Amino acid sequence: MTLVPFDIFLVATPGLEAPLADEAREAGFADAQIIDGGVTFSGSWPDVWRANLTLRGATRILARIASFRALHLAQLDKRARKLAWGDFLRADVPVQVEASCKRSRIYHDGAAAQRVAKAINATLGAPITEDAALRVMVRIEDDLVTISTDTTGASLHKRGFKEAVNKAPMRETMAAMFLRQCGYKGDEPVLDPMCGSGTFPIEAAEIAAGLLPGRERHFAFEHLPSFDPAAWAALRVAAPAKPTLLRFHGSDRDAGAIRMAEENAMRARLADFTRFEQKSIEELTPPAGPPGLVIVNPPYGGRIGSKGPLIALHRTLGIVLKSRFQGWRAGIVTADKQLAQATGLSFEPMLPPVLHGGIRVALYRTSQL
Repeated sequence: MTLVPFDIFLVATPGLEAPLADEAREAGFADAQIIDGGVTFSGSWPDVWRANLTLRGATRILARIASFRALHLAQLDKRARKLAWGDFLRADVPVQVEASCKRSRIYHDGAAAQRVAKAINATLGAPITEDAALRVMVRIEDDLVTISTDTTGASLHKRGFKEAVNKAPMRETMAAMFLRQCGYKGDEPVLDPMCGSGTFPIEAAEIAAGLLPGRERHFAFEHLPSFDPAAWAALRVAAPAKPTLLRFHGSDRDAGAIRMAEENAMRARLADFTRFEQKSIEELTPPAGPPGLVIVNPPYGGRIGSKGPLIALHRTLGIVLKSRFQGWRAGIVTADKQLAQATGLSFEPMLPPVLHGGIRVALYRTSQL
């Protein structure tokens, strides 16, 4: 296996590039830098494995395997056939090829993907199928061709244990970055009073317990020639959960949501760290113990229509937090500034908006309530 450094690209949720870069640097990827669409750093295959296993905020991780200029399809074909595909792909593992073209003389995505697919098949012999688990991604921008392998497979928000989800769920990758932007480091309790399937409390409990986000799943890089099963097994040896007296709480007025959250926490082996109960916002009180972070993704107009009841809901949330949660901090994720303002809370300076399910949302943060 070659340890020659190459570019590793972390795909970010749009708007969350900065906290992802911070996370990558904290994880030891010291030269991590924000670029268009995500974060890049230089590394080798063990770094790819470790990034997939440990990073909470990346959507997927791409290994940059080649870069060259091509002004027309014949040139793309010729240069793609010169690549040492056997260094990056296995002849016995099917692949699919996807392409995107932007501001280039090669402008047809499908034709570009077809040329690279034919080059792989002709020079390596790997089968090309549309539903292959392993993807080669071709990006042509300003006539510069960049070829990458998707080392992740299923998106990294799929931690491998959550089966039950409710409508418009918060993705784990987003939840982790919102927790980070609220200053959460695993050393305080977290409460989500509209917890749905439990994403925020479960993610917070994982961080506090020191459990690796990719511990329960498989990755596309396991099908690459660079993969070393013994080295990977050593890397992913599950450390036992760190002891903590903190508890991570979720409540919801929907009994079905509470049931989902409890089941998800159990599958994640976090049932001992989490507490879920059915209650309304009006019934909300701080759990016993030190103050911490209330973080919530309430419904907003883009999802369920009429805004009047939502303003009332946010107003009630603000009253409850201000009157009962002194010493705590709050983070509210919403697509509607008017709903955030209806809480009557004082918010810190705004962060960049984040794209969530096609809707631009923002995290509104308070200092101590």
